Amino acid sequence: MAQLTKSIKTPFDNAVVRRRQMRKLWLAFLLFPAMAILLTFVFLPMASAIWYSVYEWDGLVRGEFIGLGNFQEVLFDPRNNKFLINAFFNNVKVFIALMVFQNGLALILALFLAREPKGYRFYQIAFFLPVILSTVIIGFQWKLFLNPIFGLVNTLLRNVGLGDWAVPWLGLPETALGAMILVNAWHWVGFPTLVFLAAIHRIPKDLIEAARLDGASEWMIARDIIWPLMAPAVTIIVVLTFIGSFNWFEIPYIMGGLEGSPSYSTDMLGLLFYRTAFGSVSAGNSDFGTGSALAVLIFIFIFTFSTIATRYLTSREVELS
Repeated sequence: MAQLTKSIKTPFDNAVVRRRQMRKLWLAFLLFPAMAILLTFVFLPMASAIWYSVYEWDGLVRGEFIGLGNFQEVLFDPRNNKFLINAFFNNVKVFIALMVFQNGLALILALFLAREPKGYRFYQIAFFLPVILSTVIIGFQWKLFLNPIFGLVNTLLRNVGLGDWAVPWLGLPETALGAMILVNAWHWVGFPTLVFLAAIHRIPKDLIEAARLDGASEWMIARDIIWPLMAPAVTIIVVLTFIGSFNWFEIPYIMGGLEGSPSYSTDMLGLLFYRTAFGSVSAGNSDFGTGSALAVLIFIFIFTFSTIATRYLTSREVELS
């Protein structure tokens, strides 16, 4: 009798089952667009790059299977190797510079905003506003600002008596990459600022006030309390900065061109991949095989380093009790 009673479902039980089924269908409906976009624009291109990298290509015509031949050409062929090494170290310079200037400035701004000065809401909007602007627009706008003849930067320098500093910023190998890094830092500094600010607000105010009552200076509070407890935010920013630095393409392409002008001083791995796969003045005809092999190597490097850095930085995080 007890078993018969358990096997009989009441209308309420049927309604609960239907509600759960509808909830699953609704969640699947909401997730489908995102999954379709990921499959179409992320996973399928990744699979295609791996597939293309193991074949020889003559323009758009696929040739015979050559295994790791394209990878050997990218890594060990002197004609390609010198461009790869130069672009790689340029990306390293970008990563280090953005970590120091962009994220260092973001930390200072976050500490400033955390004290809630007068008008701090306006400052938050002002710092974050460039982030939402198009990178293409920013690249073209700053290219005009840095024009050596009528650009805003050189005009201001001449007007304040610093005409000797008015140089062709994007035309000299010594200044081109630095100028682009500063433009990128201006564009993105608002994002790490808000991430750091959110991490600071997560720290209990009682902890900071207690340190002040014990006579700790603001520097000691920032070094011994705020910085260690901001570790999760630091992990996020470091990893995202690394990924962005080694995927850097828009600003160098718009402001320096596909060849990494001048004299390949602004050449990046993204630019090298593009002109290898689709052709350019220096690279000649397109080579899907070699370009795909380069893209796969870039992905492996970024994925490996990001995974190791994430695990290492996460292990050093301090959790709030």
